[in-house]
Amino acid sequence: MKRQDDIADRDRRPNTPTAMTDYSPLDAWIDAHFDEEVKFLQELVRVPTDTPPGNNAPHADRTAELLQGFGLEAEKHPVPAEDVKAYGLESITNLIVRRRFGEGGATIALNAHGDVVPPGEGWTHDPYGGEIENGSLYGRAAAVSKSDFASFTFALRALEAVAKPSRGAVELHFTYDEEFGGLLGPGWLLKNGLTRPDLMIAAGFSYEVVTAHNGCLQMEVTVHGKMAHAAIPTTGVDALQGAVHILNALYAQNTLYRQVSSGVEGITHPYLNVGRIEGGTNTNVVPGKVVFKLDRRMIPEENPAEVEADIRRVIADAAAEVPGITIDIRRLLLANSMKPLPGNRPLVEALQKHGEAIFGEPINAMGTPLYTDVRLYGEAGIPGVIYGAGPRTVLESHAKRSDERVLLEDLRRATQVIARTLSDLLG
Repeated sequence: MKRQDDIADRDRRPNTPTAMTDYSPLDAWIDAHFDEEVKFLQELVRVPTDTPPGNNAPHADRTAELLQGFGLEAEKHPVPAEDVKAYGLESITNLIVRRRFGEGGATIALNAHGDVVPPGEGWTHDPYGGEIENGSLYGRAAAVSKSDFASFTFALRALEAVAKPSRGAVELHFTYDEEFGGLLGPGWLLKNGLTRPDLMIAAGFSYEVVTAHNGCLQMEVTVHGKMAHAAIPTTGVDALQGAVHILNALYAQNTLYRQVSSGVEGITHPYLNVGRIEGGTNTNVVPGKVVFKLDRRMIPEENPAEVEADIRRVIADAAAEVPGITIDIRRLLLANSMKPLPGNRPLVEALQKHGEAIFGEPINAMGTPLYTDVRLYGEAGIPGVIYGAGPRTVLESHAKRSDERVLLEDLRRATQVIARTLSDLLG
């Protein structure tokens, strides 16, 4: 009996090279260091990363400094200034933290993005204050996705302190280009051969494991007319009236899109949104130019080239019905959808198992209507999923709206789920 007890005790030791069976030491380490994790997140929120304008190198510098305080050396990979400016941003420095535990085993990347949309109006809390109220931490990027800078960092720290894997590696990828499509974030790291993980987990929400997501096409449409004095409007060509005609044709497509359904749980149908319009010079002048930007979400079953060709056709046909106007169409972004790769099964199973154990409810594997830069890992043949700290829905998180927040208990529990998952996969 003593021999069997010795074997059982050995299997529960956190520094054994086999997978852990008792995760309570990992959970306890995270509980003991949780105040430190919250302060780390507050520091990250307090450095603005509004994109645009996209001056994000200072946040990378501050993050690297904080990581250094934990004994985690962050490699700084600045994207060349000319590439960043051509992209419409000001500065990008991507970070990689590499921790190798031994020969063999998988390299697992944990990716979160620090760039965010500007805060906008309507806040009741300082968007850069990191204020805590009623158990939630408020601030722009508190939920998406600086919270996962924290969850991933402290999951790695717990892994090293307690589980002590003897093989494989973990990499933290903290990047700054998700809002503009990721090509100068993960895409740039992968393209330049700076990383090649075997598996990856990207920032997400705690109540689901996301294995697929929508694609996104963004376009800028310029409608040209002819300026004229408002007292003699017939001497001009009203670009705004032309734009309205085109917009009506585009919005009519949403009715047709509802007839197209995705077979991926969590994703419904395609849809189109016009998020920005500008033009004209004054109230007493017939506008000679109007510019608008549209966003077309593509379900995983759609072909992006066919979607873009169809949108261009709708715009051209509508413009042809308005005498005197001309149009220019420019693609701003084409983000492919994310489709599950077969190799993601170990990630999905481990996250679901530990998510259910920690949260006390089943964790679904499903798709999301968002688009993310995780697709770039998938396109490189690296299986991945989306999972991290946050609520059940984007709506609950207030992401891209005023008073964005993360529930601190979700942050704690997500960190424990990720640490347990890493322990399993590297055990």
